[in-house]
Amino acid sequence: MGSLGDYLDKFNSFWDKSDASSENVELSPDVCPICGGLGYFTPSNAPIGHPAFGRAIVCECQQNNIAKQETDRRRNISNLTYYQNMSFDNFITSDVALSQIQKATLSNCIDKAYHFANNPEGWILFYGGYGCGKTHLAASIGNYCLTRGQSVIFMTIPDLLDHLRAAFGPNSELAYDEKFEMIREAPLLILDDLGAESPTAWANEKLYQLFNHRYVRRLPTVITTNCDFDRLDPRITSRLRDYQLCRLVNMQELPDYRSHLDDQTLGEISNVKIYEGMTFENFSTHRDEPHTKSKESLSKAAAAAKQFAEAPSQQWLILVGKNGTGKTHLAAAIANARIKVGEPVYFVTLPDLLDYLRRSFEPNSRMSLEKRFQEVCATDVLILDHFDLSAASSWAREKVFQLIEYRYVRRLPTVITKPGDSFVDLDPVFESRFSDSRLCRVIHISTPERKGKSILTFDENNRK
Repeated sequence: MGSLGDYLDKFNSFWDKSDASSENVELSPDVCPICGGLGYFTPSNAPIGHPAFGRAIVCECQQNNIAKQETDRRRNISNLTYYQNMSFDNFITSDVALSQIQKATLSNCIDKAYHFANNPEGWILFYGGYGCGKTHLAASIGNYCLTRGQSVIFMTIPDLLDHLRAAFGPNSELAYDEKFEMIREAPLLILDDLGAESPTAWANEKLYQLFNHRYVRRLPTVITTNCDFDRLDPRITSRLRDYQLCRLVNMQELPDYRSHLDDQTLGEISNVKIYEGMTFENFSTHRDEPHTKSKESLSKAAAAAKQFAEAPSQQWLILVGKNGTGKTHLAAAIANARIKVGEPVYFVTLPDLLDYLRRSFEPNSRMSLEKRFQEVCATDVLILDHFDLSAASSWAREKVFQLIEYRYVRRLPTVITKPGDSFVDLDPVFESRFSDSRLCRVIHISTPERKGKSILTFDENNRK
C-alpha cells in the first residue's frame, strides 16, 4: 500500500486548485486555498468511473498533521513515550570528568549506535555498568528509527515478561500467542536490562524462544545488559557471542553518570574557579625586586608555564618556591588557558584532594574510593597545588604515591607546585620521579617570600 504522498501525487492531475480562488469568497492568507480550511476536498476533474470520482481526499495541507499522528501512534505502540527525550543530540557528558580512554570509548559507543540506527541490521549489544548510558543509546536508536517511519518496540526484559504473563488474564485485549508473536516479529526490537529478570524456568524458556526466533531470522535487535555473560542463560549467551550477527559495544570503562549528578565530583572540588582571575596576562615578571637572579627565575617560570599550557602532552611541570612566589598563579594560569581551549583541567590543592578521597568512607557516599581515585588518576590534565606531605598520614602518603606513579608511568600531563626550595624534605620515591628530567621540568623560583604583602601584580583591566 502506497503512502499518502504517493496517493496524492497519483491524483494530482485531477485537482482543480483554482476552484477555491474562482469563487467569490476572499479567503484569509492562513486558510488553505485548496480545501478552504476543511482539510479535505473532492477532485473536480476526476472522470466518472475513476476511483477518485466523487470521493473526498485528504488535502496536502494536512500531511504534516497526519505524519505527526502516525509518529505518535508508532511511539505509543513502541513504548518509547517515556523515553522520547533521549536522543543522540542530548547525550551530554560535559559535566563529568572523563579520561582520554573514556572519551575514546564513549565516542566509539555513540558512533556504533548511530551507525546501527542508520542501518538497523543484525544485533547490537550494549554492555556496561549502571548509569553508563546504555539505555539512553538504545532509546536514541529507537527514537531515531521512529522519526524515519520505522516500527519499533522498546521493552525492559522484566516488563516484557510481565506483559506476557498478563496475556493469560481474562481481561487481556490480546491473547498470549498474539502478544508474543507481535514482539517476536517486531521489525526492530529493543530489549533493555537483560539479566534484571527473575530467572524462573518459565522466564528462561520464553526469553530463549524470543532470542532464538530473532536469531534464526536475523531480525534487527538491540540489547542492553550489565550482567556478565556467565550469569545469563548459556543458550542466549551463545547467540550473543555470534560476532557475525551481534556487535558488542563495551561500555564498562564509562562512569555512572547518575551518581556523578548525585555525588560531589572532582570537578566540583576543583579550585580553578577561585583562581579564574589568575592568567598569564596579569602575571608580572617585573616586580620590585633588587636581585636580577630573582627576576630571571620569574621569567623562566612564566615561560615554562606558557609552554606547558600550549602543549601539555606527555610532560610534567614542577614549580618549586617559597610561599607567595607566584607558583599558584602560574599553575592557575595554565588551568585557565587549557579551559579556554575546551580541555577539562582539574586544579586541586593536595589537602582538598585527600579530603575528597576520604569522603568515600562516609556511610551515605554514593561513590566508592576506587572510583573516586580512578577519576583523579586518569583525568586529562591534573594540577596539584601545594604538594606538602609533611603532616600526612601513612594512608595519605600511600594514595599520593599511587596517584603519582599512575600518572608517571603513563606520562599524563601534570603540574605540581611545591613549597620550599628543594626536594630534600620529600620521600625518596617522590624525589626520584620528580627528578626524572626525561619527563619532569623542574623550575625553582628564587624570589624571596613576602609576608604581609602580596607580590602579585594584577593589570587593572584584568581585575574581576
